[in-house]
Amino acid sequence: MRTVFNKKIIGYEVPKIMGILNVTPDSFSDGALYTKDPVKHAFSMIDEGADIIDVGGESTRPGFSQVSIEEEIERIIPVIKELSGSCSIPISADTMKPEVARAAIDAGVDMINDVSGLSEEMMKVIADSDTAVVIMHTPADVRDVHNSVMEGNVIEQIKDFLFNRAQAAMNAGIEKERIIVDPGIGFGKTEEQNHEILKNAGTFSNGFPVLIGASRKRFLSYAYPNASKEDASILASTDAMKSGASIVRVHDVKRTKEAFKGH
Repeated sequence: MRTVFNKKIIGYEVPKIMGILNVTPDSFSDGALYTKDPVKHAFSMIDEGADIIDVGGESTRPGFSQVSIEEEIERIIPVIKELSGSCSIPISADTMKPEVARAAIDAGVDMINDVSGLSEEMMKVIADSDTAVVIMHTPADVRDVHNSVMEGNVIEQIKDFLFNRAQAAMNAGIEKERIIVDPGIGFGKTEEQNHEILKNAGTFSNGFPVLIGASRKRFLSYAYPNASKEDASILASTDAMKSGASIVRVHDVKRTKEAFKGH
């Protein structure tokens, strides 16, 4: 498998590391920590071994408040412009708003990471570009997803959702090599369900690369009760890699890279 990000191509002979660059004041894990100099932090993660940088301007933590289109654009576009003009690795925009995605694409972004499952409008924006896209599973509207919990066979439901959305994306004109799927750990799932997803990452592929984002999420205290949140995040990324993930989305690139070298 491989992914085509504009003219940048990534293969998955070894799992890739996506470094999280939050430029939000209310992120659940590092709110406001890097908003003063996000570009510097991005280059630091690249030096540590990041294969992709994911720029986000709106938190989707439990209880989050949506920001306006204008504010999200104001937060992320200057960062994307600076990074896209000077980085050889793909730059991703973490957004669920088609208007923000369009602005990010115009600014030179290589991928849109959409936690809302890829709406029809977002699908059209991506189809009209050369960017890659991450389709994430969410069992409900993202604005209310943390108040709901899935029931029944979670693995099969997520597989069906991701397969159907990916098929719809291809029917809309998005080539298969531009699509990545994400089972959506932490979005409308119990701690047990999140752990099950982590242990079965490759199951969700259906021929697409699988992204797993478990870093610093609440279920880690359940999955790794004797580890700190930072250590648990590394363990989760390593377990995701072992279970078939193509990409792991993390805060601590350096430690993740070091952990991967040992396996």
